[in-house]
Amino acid sequence: MKEERKGRVRKSTPLEANKEIDEKTIENIQRYGYRSREAIDKRLTELTKEWDIEKTLEVNASTLALTGLALGAFVNRRWFILPGVVASFLLQHGLQGWCPPLPLFRALKIRTRQEISEEVFALKAMRGDFKDLENKSPGELLQTVRS
Repeated sequence: MKEERKGRVRKSTPLEANKEIDEKTIENIQRYGYRSREAIDKRLTELTKEWDIEKTLEVNASTLALTGLALGAFVNRRWFILPGVVASFLLQHGLQGWCPPLPLFRALKIRTRQEISEEVFALKAMRGDFKDLENKSPGELLQTVRS
């Protein structure tokens, strides 16, 4: 695996979990890449809706923090510790790329945005989207990737 492919989350994830995620991605590419253009289009639409690890962590943390605030306000003040713990996990993830829930989510095969994008580009290549890009300038290529 090339070093630039390793983001902070992948570096913080056990090798076995990364391997399982990569194998599942390859399996998806094999399953959908040789189907009809419509099947590939449908899979690409599904991939735009797939939650990446960052969104999963953010939604999970927000839910726990709001729950802790509500329980602290209406049940027992001790619940106010929950938002503090959750905030420290988010801070740790922001600074180090790792936090305690990360191994659990990675074991559940929740991918990074880059891992999802790799499947997207592989399927687009198999669909034939990149035939006419050989003679484009870097600016034109960047515009194509962004559109």
